[in-house]
Amino acid sequence: MSATEGHGAAATPLTEDDQRHRGFTVRAVLTGAVMGAGLSLCNVYLGLKIGWGMNMSVTAALLAFGFWQISVRALKLRSFGVLENNINQTGASAGASISSAGLVAPIPALAMLTGQTLTYPQLVVWVLSVSLVGIVAAIFVRKQLLVDSGLTFPGGVATGETLREMYARGSEAIDRVRMLLGGAIAGTFSKLFNLIQTPAHLVLPATLGAGGKVAGGYSLANLTFSLEPSLLMIATGGIVGLRASLSMVLGAVIAWGFLAPYAIEMEWMKAGPADPLRPWFGTGVQWLLWPGVTMMVVASLTSFAFSFPSMFRALKGLRGSGPPAERDPTDVARPVMWGALAAVLVVSTILQVGLFEIKPWLAAVGVVFSLLLAVVAGRVSGETGVTPVGAMGKVTQLGFGVLDPSNAASNLMAANVTGGAASQCADLLHDIKSGMMLGSYPKHQYLAQTAGVVGGAVVGSAAYVVLIPDPKNQLLTDEWAAPAVATWKAVAEVFQQGISAMPPMAMEAMAIAAAVGVLLTLAEKLGPKQLTRYLPSPVSLGLAFTIQAYVVIAFLLGALIMEGFRKVSPTKTEKYGIVLCAGVIAGESLIGVGDAFVKMFGG
Repeated sequence: MSATEGHGAAATPLTEDDQRHRGFTVRAVLTGAVMGAGLSLCNVYLGLKIGWGMNMSVTAALLAFGFWQISVRALKLRSFGVLENNINQTGASAGASISSAGLVAPIPALAMLTGQTLTYPQLVVWVLSVSLVGIVAAIFVRKQLLVDSGLTFPGGVATGETLREMYARGSEAIDRVRMLLGGAIAGTFSKLFNLIQTPAHLVLPATLGAGGKVAGGYSLANLTFSLEPSLLMIATGGIVGLRASLSMVLGAVIAWGFLAPYAIEMEWMKAGPADPLRPWFGTGVQWLLWPGVTMMVVASLTSFAFSFPSMFRALKGLRGSGPPAERDPTDVARPVMWGALAAVLVVSTILQVGLFEIKPWLAAVGVVFSLLLAVVAGRVSGETGVTPVGAMGKVTQLGFGVLDPSNAASNLMAANVTGGAASQCADLLHDIKSGMMLGSYPKHQYLAQTAGVVGGAVVGSAAYVVLIPDPKNQLLTDEWAAPAVATWKAVAEVFQQGISAMPPMAMEAMAIAAAVGVLLTLAEKLGPKQLTRYLPSPVSLGLAFTIQAYVVIAFLLGALIMEGFRKVSPTKTEKYGIVLCAGVIAGESLIGVGDAFVKMFGG
């Protein structure tokens, strides 16, 4: 970046420190907070639909680039520099990922198990406190992981390189912004059309099981096999990729094509209404979620076990981390670091006790444990690019299942702190990596992420309250499959009610699923790369047990379309494919949330 950027050739040259401070502007921080708030709607919507969220760093950077390019020309403002955009995307990515602070998993799972729902103000304060635990953890280990260990943090590198490319090739960045907006327009019109005229699923007129215990048999549509004309799901498949989509199709065939009919005939699972066009997802998933969740959890924990060396390095490194011996002008002051640590420990403990009646000592232990596991997640993410958020939460759930058995609130909400903190810690470390590449100060990025999570908590919580006013009756249904909720709920339910609460033969199915999850993960980790890339992903395989088969089919369609474009034009697909899909998802998600707001306030 030029020392006179935005000031003209005759301007007084800026020092390096001046340039870095110029990136930390009010408009950069506010842009990130607003972008994060808006994009949080997409991840809340998508998370409740299919249990996934998206990293919005590049999306936010492109949107800000396009917005400020237009504003600079129209209003004759100083250009929105690359460091400002780095501050923007740091805050925006944090706000967008507020869904990982509990909105699409433990919070609705608690409501389903106990009936306890949080008011909107309580929800905002809670998810904000969870995110702040992760930010503080990142502040303490930033130097150890990024400077001393020099970990890769591939997501941060990708974002940093994208920002450099955007400002080096402005016209190409504008083309990507146009593609993003084009996708958003397509997603918007698709959702509006679906709201005006609900399209019928394309189904095959086949009846199965005639002559069995279910009168009249059942159709492929009853087993959720159809084609849903949803651009959102097709676009998601384009991002997910071919291996994960094929794995899910295999899982859907096993779960809904074989297990479900067999379980119905054996009366382990209830059949749905006698309507050949109506999916029996709501009744079927109550049995299928047990082997599906087991496979996902066991596979995640087995994969996490391979990260033990990283975990030990992270925990060992904590002895020499924390506030540096000498003042680092790019970082926050030592008293501020310790004060922030004390504040999040006290606030999170008080909120757990006050909101969920968790024992004070258990709440405090949970926060400390969450801080440690957030550091571990940061290290694993720095080395591999994958943040084990689910595994972190499950470790805490299992731990609290032993320390405080039968208490669903402590099991879910202590783990909520762990999972959300792990996500925000890793997210900030990736952003700081991109900031190191570009020249931003870490202390500026901490503040940007804090502003981002405030925006995300305020808007994302509102979206959750409006979309899911009645979690017990709305979730794990055909409209809101919420597989992440099913996963958290199932683990807590085992500790709360015991195995006697499970449906018939669920334990046996879980044992088989656990074995498959372990074997596939071991084969993936230890086998030759030429072979393992053809193995199904056990997490994707298990996920297919908890969502409708027609969603999986749409995923595969999207993945095949993306793969076809990649064969024809790999360079253009690499530059524009994911951006287009992200736009479609954003457009359809925003209209879906907007429709819920209109219905709520318009009666």
